[in-house]
Amino acid sequence: MSAPTVSRIPVIIDTDPGVDDALALLLALASPELEILAIVVTFGNTDARSSFINILKIYRAVARHIERHPQDASRFPNFSQRRKTILAVGEDRPLEGDIHSAEYFHGRDGLAGISERHPDLNVDDEWPSEHPQIKLSKKSGVDVAVDLLKAEPERSITYVALGPLTNLGKMLRLDGDAVRNRIGRVVCMGGALDVPGNTSPVAEFNFFADPYAVKELLVPNDPGHALPLDRFLLLPLDITTPHELPFPTYQAAVDPAFESTASPSRGEGKAPLVHFTSAFLERTREIMVEFGKDAMELHDIAAVWCALANPPVSTFEQAAAGDIPVLQDGWKAMRRKFEVERTGELTRGMLVVDRREDVGAYAPGVNRAEVQAERHHFKHTGTYESTAVPAQVEVEAPPTNPGKPQEQGPATMQDSKSKTHTEGVPCITETPGPAALLQLLLERVWGVRI
Repeated sequence: MSAPTVSRIPVIIDTDPGVDDALALLLALASPELEILAIVVTFGNTDARSSFINILKIYRAVARHIERHPQDASRFPNFSQRRKTILAVGEDRPLEGDIHSAEYFHGRDGLAGISERHPDLNVDDEWPSEHPQIKLSKKSGVDVAVDLLKAEPERSITYVALGPLTNLGKMLRLDGDAVRNRIGRVVCMGGALDVPGNTSPVAEFNFFADPYAVKELLVPNDPGHALPLDRFLLLPLDITTPHELPFPTYQAAVDPAFESTASPSRGEGKAPLVHFTSAFLERTREIMVEFGKDAMELHDIAAVWCALANPPVSTFEQAAAGDIPVLQDGWKAMRRKFEVERTGELTRGMLVVDRREDVGAYAPGVNRAEVQAERHHFKHTGTYESTAVPAQVEVEAPPTNPGKPQEQGPATMQDSKSKTHTEGVPCITETPGPAALLQLLLERVWGVRI
């Protein structure tokens, strides 16, 4: 008896490649769970034009690899789909405010400077009229995405946001009803909750690049105009940072000749895809070593992993599960309440967590130094920095009058606690683990196991 046919997850990938975006896209191309309906490029790690060109470079690298190693064609089921993937250019600036990029990390071309260092990896035509694997659209990426939501079955599409949320914010402005009613799931890499930022001390880059879009989509003044958060999953730096590709592992398993720009990758004797990834990882390695780590953090790769592992579910199934999006075994999420800083001189893009109602907050009246000592299992031999115990905060229900209906008064602590279960943004707090993602990436993209 043949195995039942499992339908693929239709996805729209919103991206600003970007070195980790490039690996995330390669993982998507190599994942049979997905059907890539469209790739919508945006500003972010570089400008939208360079992002568009980088998609062409990624497809060219895979095409060259399959041409030389045709036996590997099956490893990239989404490279040459029956229905061509649409490629469209989205927004090139945030909803409001100044433009910021991450060229300090990703280089001016978005791929760590390979345009100049490795001209053999450039594409011959940066704005082709047609492409063998991609359907090039002259429509805006925002229009393309909204049209797909309307054309495909309701709540079937997963929108994977790997860059700033500007395109999705524009989609909500263009046709909010279609987005809210028809989108199946949004998987977003962005933000930093309880860890430092990566583009400033307090902000992750995607949310730093367009905090206005974050505000409109996730924490608007009118919640009725927000995205449906029971179909939204945020992967902040808190969960993505521990997922890494150690460069010594890459060197041992994928490219023994891999080092740095001092000894740049050479295509002779290497699989074309290995040469391509080594070409942009060699500079990335140098930057990460300057930060004290000989590994690349797999932020966007983790988001693609989450999307392929956790497809949208039916309205009935989600309603039965509650207010946290349904997740597969090994994945966990919880709702977190925050606001986003948009205009701060030092804090643009910061997620200001409401720790008064956060499940990880301190209980009223405790000595915080003592709690930290207990949590982190260290012994303190001197006096604590602060030994003052704050006065206990009394939280009472309003007085009642027998025989008179209870009037609505200030929220009690119990009310506050119950609200945290229905408010806030669902954030991934647990994955099957960094080792599982590393193995998946190595096996699917480069065909190696460790």
